[in-house]
Amino acid sequence: MSGYSLGIKELDELLGNIREGTNLMMIGPPMSRKDELLNAIVFNSQNSENSAIIVSTREPGERILAWFEDNGMDIQNTDIGIVDCVTRTLGLGAADTEKIKRASSPVDLTGIGVKISQFFEEMLVKKQKKKIHLCINSLSTILMYSNIQTVFRFLHVFTGRVKAANGFGLYVVEDQMHDVQTIATLKQLFDGMIEIKAVGDAYAIRVVGMTSKPTPWFEYSIEGTKVSLRKT
Repeated sequence: MSGYSLGIKELDELLGNIREGTNLMMIGPPMSRKDELLNAIVFNSQNSENSAIIVSTREPGERILAWFEDNGMDIQNTDIGIVDCVTRTLGLGAADTEKIKRASSPVDLTGIGVKISQFFEEMLVKKQKKKIHLCINSLSTILMYSNIQTVFRFLHVFTGRVKAANGFGLYVVEDQMHDVQTIATLKQLFDGMIEIKAVGDAYAIRVVGMTSKPTPWFEYSIEGTKVSLRKT
């Protein structure tokens, strides 16, 4: 069946197949384990037809690949690419590798765009992958260095690329870090949202905009690559 899933049973049952070319914002408070949630979604989608690009403004590429490897992914035989926006900002002169391409910093949107495009070319044209994920973690870091107009133009290009490639885009935003106008501007580029909120000491998740009404809120826990939900 064509389309995409989140690899989270309860949400996938409610959403059905996520249509190709969909772009979603994942927005939630700090410390709500959005990084692991994003990684779990990518992990659970990977097979011989799939590929993924993760733009990281938080962690070096090696650390992200190590998370996937620690959770049982055969990195060498999986088409996953990291655009690392961290290592060179630390003054480390690490070279690009097959799986990791380095941008100079989160402010270097031109460089980040070039690296994303190189991975698109490798995965979709050279390797003929049928499906591709583009994940940016996080837009909030990029917005700290660039104005909303510049980020909007950058995102407009790549959400368009995801649509054209029948891909699936996921873009992480920190809640309460941006004003209402910034969020409203960004929302124009997305088909829906994965919303996260604090519920006491736990966190809850729902999906908005993909069905006629939002999904219910579910409290979630993450163990490795398994995301478990229960209704709030």
